[in-house]
Amino acid sequence: MTIKDVAAYCGVSVSTVSRVLNDHPDVRDDVRERVRAAIRECNFVPNNSARALVSSRSTAIGVVSRGVDNPFLSSLIRVLGREIHQRGYTMVLQQIPTSADEVRAAAELEREKKLLGVIFLGGRFNYTEQELRQLTVPFVCCTYTNTFGDLREDAYSSVSIRDEEEACKAVEHLLSHGHRRIAVLLDDAGDSSIGQLRFQGYKRALEKHGLDYDPGLVALTGAYDMKDAYDGVCALIDGGADFTALMVISDALAMAAMKALTDRGRKVPEDCSVIAIDGLDMTNYTVPTLTTLCQPAAEMARESVDMLTGIIEGTGVHRHKLVETTLREGASVAAPRR
Repeated sequence: MTIKDVAAYCGVSVSTVSRVLNDHPDVRDDVRERVRAAIRECNFVPNNSARALVSSRSTAIGVVSRGVDNPFLSSLIRVLGREIHQRGYTMVLQQIPTSADEVRAAAELEREKKLLGVIFLGGRFNYTEQELRQLTVPFVCCTYTNTFGDLREDAYSSVSIRDEEEACKAVEHLLSHGHRRIAVLLDDAGDSSIGQLRFQGYKRALEKHGLDYDPGLVALTGAYDMKDAYDGVCALIDGGADFTALMVISDALAMAAMKALTDRGRKVPEDCSVIAIDGLDMTNYTVPTLTTLCQPAAEMARESVDMLTGIIEGTGVHRHKLVETTLREGASVAAPRR
């Protein structure tokens, strides 16, 4: 099936089909819908490579995801792919380990695939102007911003939550239920990334409510890994830490934490309440259902694509958007029994 076959099928010219495929505005709505219906009925798949060659213009937008096992980033990738495609571009995805350099990976991808722009997922918060000179295309930081770096605000775009503030809110939710001995599970407390910001939010909530910070209530995994999270909570309990609640920096790590608590004979929430940040669909099905602050993943993905395509097409400027979480009341938080 070719573009000529689609044109013949719905009785329009080949150029009209081409304009519909490329989302040109100069096509009547009824004609556009007739062509789209023909494309569906004929199971026509556009040859994007050929289109790019004919136009001598790349359609590729890179998505570099740092953290191959992070289910929250996976949920974003699905929406990003759909949004990028709907705008007439092609998504080129590269997933890299948490320990890898996302800027270098993006620079290599840019040269190889002739990218028009890049969306970073789960990257560092401390980029420098010098290292970003490797990239010659616009980029958006999705799920984070350059809090600890020296990039000018007009040099990039970002979409994120207020990580420190949201972590503070999570701890305050536990405090509102009467908890005073609150532990925290982090990947790293000083890595200029999400872990550090959410750790600062944890400590800010304690200070705000007149509670002393106890380093003995901090479990560090050293990596964003469920097994390490499980081991970290087990070590916390085995070391004799006295706590009635646990704030975890992500839903995925919270699932491992709840398993560790259960395996060590602590019921959730009767013996220990648990709260996290992310809002993964899968945590609707944990036992008990996880209480979490949900990030608006679909909104963040759409905003990131809007920002990047606006820059690519010359209709937008770099900007930074902060979005709010919403509390999803599960069954993993209750008042302490002691």
